[in-house]
Amino acid sequence: MDKKNKTFSIRERLNSFRYAFSGLARLVCKEHNFRIHLVATTLVVIAGVLLNISPAEWLVIVLTIGMVLVAESFNSAVEHLCDIVSPEEDQRIRNIKDILAAAVLISAFVAVIIGLVIFIPHIMALFL
Repeated sequence: MDKKNKTFSIRERLNSFRYAFSGLARLVCKEHNFRIHLVATTLVVIAGVLLNISPAEWLVIVLTIGMVLVAESFNSAVEHLCDIVSPEEDQRIRNIKDILAAAVLISAFVAVIIGLVIFIPHIMALFL
């Protein structure tokens, strides 16, 4: 039976979640940069709680955190794939990895800007 005509299976859906959580565990345990983003996430969440940011601001923060973590996840996955496809040094693979790293950097810069826009007014209000 081909995959397109398979019937719905709860077991397969549960396996999909198992694979996803396995990937998340790999990111947390093996990917240093992902852990750095998680530390930043923790600090941002603590700041948001302490500064009592609004629900709309929380929404923007959560979406921004998601953007950065997804960018880092794609970066890690494609880097691993590149290493399998071309274990030797290859400038084309290097270019791909550099572009992926740039995508993460751009998302992190955007996250910092969003964080500043949201948090600076709350921090200034503490001193005024």
